[in-house]
Amino acid sequence: MAKSKRFPREIYETELLRLQGELVQLQEWVRTSGTRLVVVFEGRDAAGKGSTIKRVAEHLNPRVCRIVALPTPTERERTQWYFQRYVDHLPAAGEIVLLDRSWYNRAGVERVMGFCTPLEYQRFLRQCPIFENLLVEDGILLRKYWFSVSRAEQERRFRERLENPLKRWKLSPMDLESITRWDDYSRARDDMLVHTDTETVPWLVVEAEDKRRARLNMIAHLLSSVPWQPVAREPLVLPERPTDTGYTRPPRDVEHQVPDHAASLLA
Repeated sequence: MAKSKRFPREIYETELLRLQGELVQLQEWVRTSGTRLVVVFEGRDAAGKGSTIKRVAEHLNPRVCRIVALPTPTERERTQWYFQRYVDHLPAAGEIVLLDRSWYNRAGVERVMGFCTPLEYQRFLRQCPIFENLLVEDGILLRKYWFSVSRAEQERRFRERLENPLKRWKLSPMDLESITRWDDYSRARDDMLVHTDTETVPWLVVEAEDKRRARLNMIAHLLSSVPWQPVAREPLVLPERPTDTGYTRPPRDVEHQVPDHAASLLA
């Protein structure tokens, strides 16, 4: 199959800015209405989840919208109910939580890499739909996006990261091992969808071969799926600056000034 042409940058940037403007309005609706919104981002390594999350949160208030990317569980967390450490990060009223990977680690990397037992995996498949139904029943808006990318495109992105010092941190030995375990991850994904793609909380698949298209499609869908309304805000008026009272700033040479590195670039 011929590779599709990359989405034009100018159109992408114009539409992304428009959508981000609507995300700011959605955020204000969430804040004032007391809504709780959770958005799950899952998918193959290098499928573009992180870059999409960055665009979603770029202009949002971090006090309202939090990105949660949990590390490997501690020894104590391993002895807890599996969903317990995720519950701690669920939103309160007026908050948005973006999960950069989620409880679905158990259905993917933990299953494929043998980090959980078959019994723990089967228990997860039974409990996950119940857990998500409980969240929705309690009033949480839950959206689950799966970012889909081809074998060839994933490898291309891995090679780009290997060659780019600014992106090399994104790669771990486990990420690279996903190349040799492509079919295992494919089977794990298919089984996950069979058990957790429910009518109440369906999986929403984002074709991510072109990152620009994927970001626009995901954000547009999120905005269309949440029943937000523009919130009227009281106009702000810049106050008059008060009369000078004679304050004088202390000499700069008594302060610890940051060296003017920018000036050295102009020399």
